[in-house]
Amino acid sequence: MHWMLSSGTNALQVSGFTESHPRTTARKQSQSNLAVDPELSRLLAEARTKEVSEEDLHEQRISFAFGNAPESSYITKESVRLASQHIRLKP
Repeated sequence: MHWMLSSGTNALQVSGFTESHPRTTARKQSQSNLAVDPELSRLLAEARTKEVSEEDLHEQRISFAFGNAPESSYITKESVRLASQHIRLKP
């Protein structure tokens, strides 16, 4: 198999086939006529200033761990919550 990156281009040639590399090709700018929902903008601005409590952060960690756990009838959100009481992050 023969690999060659053509100089001055973003193309990769492999055994006579040429393929543009997805990371180096120019992206098309999307144009949209979507209007921003004023209520959504207000809620986002409000959320930017809200402090996150330790309790909220703990629940987010539990939700993240549960959502990324392998599917099993033994792993429940409550079992993750119980396990989280025994695991502490270093400060």
